[in-house]
Amino acid sequence: MKFCWCTIGVKDMDASVKFYQEIVGLHISRRFAAGPGLEICFMGDGETKVELICGPNYKPPADPEGLSLGFETKSVDEMITFIAGKGLAVAKGPFQPNPHIKFFYVKDPDGVNIQFVENM
Repeated sequence: MKFCWCTIGVKDMDASVKFYQEIVGLHISRRFAAGPGLEICFMGDGETKVELICGPNYKPPADPEGLSLGFETKSVDEMITFIAGKGLAVAKGPFQPNPHIKFFYVKDPDGVNIQFVENM
């Protein structure tokens, strides 16, 4: 069995797509209307995707604090500089719990924790 996607209900599809494109670096795999007032967008190039759903029955997580999506980056320090240039703030971190990993978090437009991880 393989993991296919993680679904996130979003309040503004365009804002979420822009975040995942410009900040995380994901490409739109598929974006389509899925019924009255319902839109779905799959993002990512690999076999695992982020699925964004915007519609009346798909709300952002009520308490997204317990949820995070992790993405590998070449350099945490460079990524922090990049996101600052985009007007975003670091939500938590950076942390380096051991000599082999360093990471920090930002929030997506709906408050989901996005973790950027540098494997050292």
